[in-house]
Amino acid sequence: MWGYRNRLNRDLERWRSAGWITAEAETQIRADVEARSHSVGLPGALAILAAVLIGFAAMSFVGANWQDMPRLLRLTLLIGTMWAAYLLADQLFKRAMLPFGHAAVLLGCSVFGASIMLVSQMYHMDGNPPDAVLLWAAGTLLAGVLVRSNPTLAFALVLFSVWGMWESMQRDEVFWPYLLPWALVAAAFAWQRWSPGVHLSGLTLSGFIVMFGYIWHDRQGHELVVAAGTIMGFAAALGLARLPALETVWRGGLVYALLTVFAGLWALQFVRSPGTEAFIVLAAFALAVTLAAIWWGLACPDRLTLWLGYAGFSIEILGIYTKTIGTLLGSSVFFLSAGLIVAGLAYLAYRLHARGEAREMRS
Repeated sequence: MWGYRNRLNRDLERWRSAGWITAEAETQIRADVEARSHSVGLPGALAILAAVLIGFAAMSFVGANWQDMPRLLRLTLLIGTMWAAYLLADQLFKRAMLPFGHAAVLLGCSVFGASIMLVSQMYHMDGNPPDAVLLWAAGTLLAGVLVRSNPTLAFALVLFSVWGMWESMQRDEVFWPYLLPWALVAAAFAWQRWSPGVHLSGLTLSGFIVMFGYIWHDRQGHELVVAAGTIMGFAAALGLARLPALETVWRGGLVYALLTVFAGLWALQFVRSPGTEAFIVLAAFALAVTLAAIWWGLACPDRLTLWLGYAGFSIEILGIYTKTIGTLLGSSVFFLSAGLIVAGLAYLAYRLHARGEAREMRS
């Protein structure tokens, strides 16, 4: 939504300057966008933080006084607090106090998780500990979908990620079932068209794929990471061309495909320690990926991809310098090569910027 607003503000100013819309129409468009906005803002962020703190306070209080309470009082307190939070959220949503409603839903989900932990302790339930986190995450996902609460969906994805990581650490292998709840939450984010959720989904999926590479380190895991990231990038580019209505999803996919490919290439170069010829090929490929990201960021424009490309290029150059200085390349040759590449980037940026200005003047 934030990126859409920035583009819309630039377009509205240009349209008004060209005489295509009136000042009154511009004001009405801005008001309509504000009315449809689902951003949290500072008050909502503070309310969400307050809900988290209150949830921890409730868990700490109940935990400290747990042994002194009768079992019926314990259950009544837990269930009553949870439903009170959900009823409060319902009233806040009806009064259009959306950020505070989201905070109340999060509070209810926090108490739900505390209830699972404390009840299992009360009745001495044995089992697989990550299963409790899975149940907590499933309930949080259900609440987030029912009330269309983006912060609650984000909390559900965090819980599912904790569950998947815990299971993977226990088994010391890739935990593939994690992908199912991940896909459900990602689909909910796409349904809501919430850009931060799309980025959170991309980040967690990239983390899962990169972790897979390290678990399968001796079984071509990093090569598979590069292949998976490449496929993600092609799929996102194809989706951007064929389904532009989901532009936010596809742009996010390109960003995290870039991160995945770069992480895999980095591991192949600097973790596995390949031979000289293989290292040169991998380094060239990594630099090509970062240059492609910079080109894409300049041409679209896409600031996030642009700065990730710059960061990746800098990290790659520093890694190459650290690994090869005094062996493959002399200092002067290295810096000359890097300088020529950066000069080429500067020229490319200048041409793209000039082309964009010319396009705007023609329109």
